[in-house]
Amino acid sequence: MKEHKGSSSIDYEFAAFHTLSSAETAGFLKTDLENGLTKQEHEERLKEVGDNSLGDDAKIDYKGIIVHQVCNAMILVLFISMVISFAIHDWITGGVIAFVVGVNVVIGVYQEYNASKTMNSLKALSSSNAHILRNGKSENLESKDVVPGDICYVKVGDTIPADLRLITAENFETDEALLTGESLPVSKEANSIYSADEETPVGDRLNIAFSSSTVVKGRAQGIVIKTGLNTEIGKVAKSLKDIGGIVSKDSSKSKLENFWITSKQTVGAFLGTTTGTPLHRKLSKLAILLFGIAVIFAIVVMASQKFNVDRGVAVYAICVALSMIPSSLVVVLTITMSAGAAVMVSRNVIVRKLDSLEALGAVNDICSDKTGTLTQGRMIARQVWIPNFGTITINSSNDSFNPTGGEINYIPKLSPHEYYHNETEDVGIVQNFKNKYYDNELPENVNVGLFSQWLETATLANIATVFQDRDSLEWKAHGDPTEIAIQVFASKMDLPRHALTGEGVKQKEQTEQRCDSSSDVGDEIENTVKGKDEMEFKFSKTAEFSFDSTIKRMSAIFLDKEQNTQNVYTKGAFESVLSCCKYWYGKDNQDEMVPFTEQDVQQVKQNIDVLSLGGLRVLAFAKKSWKNDEIDDKMYTRITKDRSFVEKDLCFLGLIGIYDPPRSETAGAVKKFHKAGINVRMLTGDFPGTAKAIAQEVGILPTNLYHYPKEVVDIMVMTGIQFDNLSSDEIDNLPVLPLVVARCSPQTKVRMIEALHRREKFCAMTGDGVNDSPSLKLANVGIAMGINGSDVAKDASDIVLSDDNFASILNAVEEGRRMTDNIQKFVLQLLACNVAQAIYLIVGLVFQSENGESTFPLSPVEVLWVIVFTSCFPAMGLGLEKAGPDLMERPPNDSKSGIFTWEVIIDMFAYGLIMAGSCMGSFTSVIYGNDNGNLGIGCNSSYNDTCTDVFRARSTAFSTMTWCALILAWEVIDMRRSFFRMQPETDRPFTQFFIDVWSNQFLFWSIVIGFAGTFPVVYIPVINDKVFLHKPIGYEWGLAFAFTIAFWIGAEMYKYAKRLYFRNKSMAEDPESDLEKKAARDPFEAYSTSTTMMTEVQLPLKV
Repeated sequence: MKEHKGSSSIDYEFAAFHTLSSAETAGFLKTDLENGLTKQEHEERLKEVGDNSLGDDAKIDYKGIIVHQVCNAMILVLFISMVISFAIHDWITGGVIAFVVGVNVVIGVYQEYNASKTMNSLKALSSSNAHILRNGKSENLESKDVVPGDICYVKVGDTIPADLRLITAENFETDEALLTGESLPVSKEANSIYSADEETPVGDRLNIAFSSSTVVKGRAQGIVIKTGLNTEIGKVAKSLKDIGGIVSKDSSKSKLENFWITSKQTVGAFLGTTTGTPLHRKLSKLAILLFGIAVIFAIVVMASQKFNVDRGVAVYAICVALSMIPSSLVVVLTITMSAGAAVMVSRNVIVRKLDSLEALGAVNDICSDKTGTLTQGRMIARQVWIPNFGTITINSSNDSFNPTGGEINYIPKLSPHEYYHNETEDVGIVQNFKNKYYDNELPENVNVGLFSQWLETATLANIATVFQDRDSLEWKAHGDPTEIAIQVFASKMDLPRHALTGEGVKQKEQTEQRCDSSSDVGDEIENTVKGKDEMEFKFSKTAEFSFDSTIKRMSAIFLDKEQNTQNVYTKGAFESVLSCCKYWYGKDNQDEMVPFTEQDVQQVKQNIDVLSLGGLRVLAFAKKSWKNDEIDDKMYTRITKDRSFVEKDLCFLGLIGIYDPPRSETAGAVKKFHKAGINVRMLTGDFPGTAKAIAQEVGILPTNLYHYPKEVVDIMVMTGIQFDNLSSDEIDNLPVLPLVVARCSPQTKVRMIEALHRREKFCAMTGDGVNDSPSLKLANVGIAMGINGSDVAKDASDIVLSDDNFASILNAVEEGRRMTDNIQKFVLQLLACNVAQAIYLIVGLVFQSENGESTFPLSPVEVLWVIVFTSCFPAMGLGLEKAGPDLMERPPNDSKSGIFTWEVIIDMFAYGLIMAGSCMGSFTSVIYGNDNGNLGIGCNSSYNDTCTDVFRARSTAFSTMTWCALILAWEVIDMRRSFFRMQPETDRPFTQFFIDVWSNQFLFWSIVIGFAGTFPVVYIPVINDKVFLHKPIGYEWGLAFAFTIAFWIGAEMYKYAKRLYFRNKSMAEDPESDLEKKAARDPFEAYSTSTTMMTEVQLPLKV
C-alpha cells in the first residue's frame, strides 16, 4: 500500500476529471484504488470539505416555525378578537385573549420544534447509504459522510451519492433526467478520456457518474471527485435557492395575472389552506368555515340588541365568535402526528410523508411482494436437476449462509417429475454426493461432465459473495438472496466463484470466503486460492449483462483459458432462459448436444411444476461457447455489447429449486388483515405453482378452494401475461381481482393499482426495485423496503419498512388507524364543546334584564377558559390514547370523508346539545329556581348589587360546562362503547374500568386537575368577580354536579342508542367470505363430485 500525504495539498476546486484516467484521478486525489482512504484521511477531508449534502435539510427553520404558528386561521380569529377588545378598552378580555394567543403560539412552536426534530431523525433513518471501500474493507455509510477520494460501489437501484470518476463499469447505465433532462438512460464508459482542449458538455461525460442520478442497469466502481454543493446537481441546487416561493413570476402571464396568483397563494399559505398535509389543509378550511359562522353569530348577537352596540354587546359578540373556534386544535394535531411518527419507528415503520399517517387507516387492499416480505428472503437451495444426469437434493440445511452444513444426496438419472411419480421403493439414492463426485465413485452410466458444467455456470453467472467473518466466525453473504443461495451451494461443492476467477482474493475480507472442507478437493481449492501467484485461474471475465427485470435473466461471459473459448453463462427465470435455448443434453445416454424441441420444453416444464408444487422458486441455467481463435474484432464487439446476440441459441443445462420459507409471523398478519376487512394480494415474479403454494401457506389463498365458485377459483391465481392481456373493461368485469399474480412485471403492478382504484379501493403497494417506483407513486400508500429496497423505491414511497417484514405493514396500518381514531376523538371533543358554547350563548340572548339588554349567561373570559385550558390538555391526552380493543376488527376508515364522517358530525351536535342543555339547566335553576329570575342591570361588564344572582348562576353554569367538557374527553375514548365497559370481553370485569382510566395518565391527570381547578377560579378574590365575572357559590355546587351527572347519563344513553343502531354493522367483513358472493350460483355446489375435480387453479384464462 502506498504512503499517503496530507489532503491539504489537494485542489478541491479542480473539475476537469473527465480529462483524466481513473489512475490519474486516484493520484490527484491521493487515494489508493485497492484499499481506499484510511479513517484518519476521511476525518481530515470531512472537516475540510464538509458534509455531502445539498443544503440545510437537517436544520430547523425557527423563523418558519414561528410564522407557521402565528399565521393560521385559528390564531387569526383570536388576534382579531384581541384587537377589538383593546379597541373598546376592555383590557381584561383583551389581555386574556393575548395571553391565550401567546400560550397557543409558545406551545405550538415548542411542539412543532419537537416534531421537526423527530421528522429530521426519520429522514436520517430513511436517507440513502453509500457503499464505500475504507481501510481495505467494504462499508455501508450514510451518504453525507462521503468525501472526495472515497472508492464507491454502485449497482442497480442505487442513487449515486456523489460525482464519481468511474474506474470500472459493467453494463452500467444511469438515469440523469434530474440533471440533464434526458429521458433515456445514459450508458457509461469508464475507460473514456476527453480532451482538455475541448469543452465537453456535462451530459457527454460518459466516464463520470453524477450525484443524485439513479442506476438503472449494471454496476460500477468509481472515485468520489465532488460532494455536496460542489457536485453538478449541487450547482443547480445552489442556483435555485433564491427561486420559487409563493411569488408568481411566470413570463407567459400578464402582471395582473401574476399579481392575482401571488395574492391567492399568499392568502392560502397564510391561512394554511395550500400548505401542509391534507389533514392540516382540511382543518384550516374548517377554521375558515367556523370563522364565517362566528361572524354570523356575532351579527346575530348585535341584531338581538337591535344593533345598539355598546362595549358589553361588542364583548359578548366576540365571546360568541370565540366559542366557535377550537384554538388548540392545530397544536394538538401537531403533537399527535409527531408522536405517532415516533411510535412507528419503534414498530419498524419509518414515515417519509406525514400525509400517509391518515391514509394508512383507510387502506382496504394491500399488494405485497413475496420474496423477503412475506418470506424470510434468506433462500436455501433444495433441489438441482441436470437432464441426463439426475436430481440432487440438499437436506438438513437451515442456515442460508453456511456452506459447511447440510446433506447433499443424488438420485441418478431420474428427474424430479420421474422421481415424484416413481412407485419403486429403491431408486438408488447416492448418499454423500460431494465426496463421491470428487472421488469419481458415482455410477458409471452417468455423465459427470454435465454436472460440472452446470456447476461452473451456477457459480459464474452469479455476483454474490459468501464469506466467514474472521472475528465472529459467523457466515455472511453479500448480494441478492437468490444468488446467495446458488453461491452457497457452489461453495458446498467447493467451487465458489473466486476459486475459478481469482476475483477479490487480494483483499483479506474476500480471502475469508474460502469454505473449510474435509475433502481433499476442498483443500486443493483452498490451496489454489492461496497460491494465486503460482498459477493462473481458469477463467477471466470478458463482459456481463446484468439482471434485467423486463427479461428476467442475466448473463456473464468468461474466457476459458484452458479450452481457449469465450463462454456465455446464463441464469434466470425458467421461461426466459428456455426461450433462448436451442440445444440440450436431454436424451438418454447422449453426451452430445441435441436440438431442444417443443416436446422437450414440455418435459422440462413437467419438472418445473413438480418443483413449484413444493413451494420452490425455479431458475434455469444455460451456456454456449465460441472458439477464441475464431473471434475477430467485430465479433468481439457483438459479444460484449449485443445482448440479444449473446443470449441466442443457448444450450439448456438444468434447473435449481430454491426454498424461501415464509416468515413465522406472516400467516398471523394476513389473518389479522382479513379480520380487519383488508384484502391481501401477492404480486410476485415467481412461477404460479410456487406463488400458489406460498400463498396458501400464509393464508392469502384459501386452502379449501372447493368451497368457492369455480369462476372465482379460476382467476384467484393468474400470471402477469394473462392479466396484462386483459383490457381494462375485461378486468373490471372479473367477479374478483386475482389474489395472486405470478410472473409479475412492474407494469402489471401499475395495472393492478389502476384496477383497484376503478373499484374504489384504497390500496397500499410494497416495492423494492427501481421499476417498482411507478406503482409505489400510484398507490395510495407506497411502502418501500428499508434493507433490500433501492434508493429510488424509497424516494417514491410514503413509508419505509426498516425490517422488510410484512407484519410491520400490519403495525403501520394499526398505528394509522389508532392515530386517525385519536384525531377523530379530540376533534369531536373540541368541536362538541364549541357547539355547546355556541348554542348556549346564542340561546342565552333571551335572558334580558329590565333595561332590555341581554344578560350574558357566561362571560368572555369563562368562554376562553373552557376553550383553551379546560379542553386543550384533555385533547392532547386523547391524541396519545392507546388503540381500542376492537380497532383491527372494524372496517377500514372512509378515505373520502377522512376524520369528518357522518358519525363524527352527528356526535358533535348530539353531545353539544346535551352539554348546552345541562349548562342551561344549571343556569336557569339558579336564576329561576331560587332567585325569582333576577337578571340584574349592567352585569355584563362589572359587578354591582343587582348582579349577585347572575354572578352565582354564571359560576354554576361555568362549573357545569367545565366538568361536562372534561367528562366528554373520557366519553369519546370509545365512540360507541360505554365508558364504564370499554373492554366487555375482559376477564377482570370489576377492576378493568380502573385499569382503563389509569392507562392514559396524561389524560387522567388533565381531567383531575381540570376538575379541581374549577374551585380556585370560582373562589379566588378579584380573579373571580373582576376577571371571570362570577361569584363564589354554595349549594349551587350540588346543582353543577347534578347537571354534570345528567350530561354523563345523557351521553351514555346516546352511546347505547348508537350501539343498538350499529349492532352487526361495525365489524369488518372478511374478504374470504366476500369471495363466495361473487357468483350467481350456490357456492356449495362445489362440493359435488363433478365440480370438486375442477377446483384446481387453471392458469389459461377462460374467455
